[in-house]
Amino acid sequence: MKVKLGVKNCLYPMPTVLVGALVDGKPNYVTIAHVGIMEIASVSLGMNKEHFTNKGIKENKTFSINIPSAKMVVETDYCGLTSGRSEDKTKLFKTFYGVLRTAPMIEECAINMECELLKTVDFTNHDVFVGRIVETYCEESVMNEGAVDFGKVHPILFVMNDRSYWSLGNRIGKAWSDGKKLAK
Repeated sequence: MKVKLGVKNCLYPMPTVLVGALVDGKPNYVTIAHVGIMEIASVSLGMNKEHFTNKGIKENKTFSINIPSAKMVVETDYCGLTSGRSEDKTKLFKTFYGVLRTAPMIEECAINMECELLKTVDFTNHDVFVGRIVETYCEESVMNEGAVDFGKVHPILFVMNDRSYWSLGNRIGKAWSDGKKLAK
């Protein structure tokens, strides 16, 4: 039996990331879970307009997406609870820069994506930033045969329904392969 839930987005869990931007010339990070893939080399961020970081993304037309591991859940949650207007969250991390020079990234995160802003979509309460990935940086220790092994990354997943963080489970299949068992 199905139960009606009303208008409820159930596309969770979502990866939890730390978005970096220079705001008034200083690095700042904010926790975001509404991230998406637009095309292979393009991403989207759905960010409440109240976030301090939005100003820096609009000013510099760049941002970073940093993927923290489960061992960073306290720091990651803190960056979502506090505003860069009143707290210097960079004290928690070692910041580095890549080719764009205006997208601060977090050394402690296993994966960092440096992005150029392509477009901003204006929603009532949110800015949706669409960016093109210019470069991706990855710790060698989380790679396996030349590819990122997310089992080694241990990304933080977020579920809005009960406002909780989860960890990634086990691999259950092989994409573009397992379904061939049903092909005639």
